[in-house]
Amino acid sequence: MFVEQMLDKARERLAVIDATASVREAAAVMSKPHTELLVVCGPDGGIVGVVTKTDVIGQICRCSGQGCMASVDTIMTRNVISCAPNDLLHEVWLVIKERGLLRIPVLDSSRKPIGIVYARDAIQNLLGEAENEEALLRDYVMTVGYR
Repeated sequence: MFVEQMLDKARERLAVIDATASVREAAAVMSKPHTELLVVCGPDGGIVGVVTKTDVIGQICRCSGQGCMASVDTIMTRNVISCAPNDLLHEVWLVIKERGLLRIPVLDSSRKPIGIVYARDAIQNLLGEAENEEALLRDYVMTVGYR
């Protein structure tokens, strides 16, 4: 199974913000349900980083005066682990598991965000695929469908 087969759900989960937006604007976007990760984009629409709810809350807790007007690019993670639609979902899951991630951005060939894969969705799809393979193998061994 490829990431591309999960793109519909990944597109639903995508939330982007401009690198020059304020942390307060990021908090407003993240106030929507199921928005735990924002993909931060530069002027060309390409990814330059990501911001989590933890990043935003941490900044808001520490801010005072003009610090509350900080831009997203001051708190974002710049070294982003991402995947592409043609990546194998199993390999993406291994990266998610190894790095302890909960979600990972999906980027097109020009490094523009097109979705976010949640770890929960990835494992559910992989489990469904394994169950289908098991059923096919069981049917083959039992010669069901060959009569």
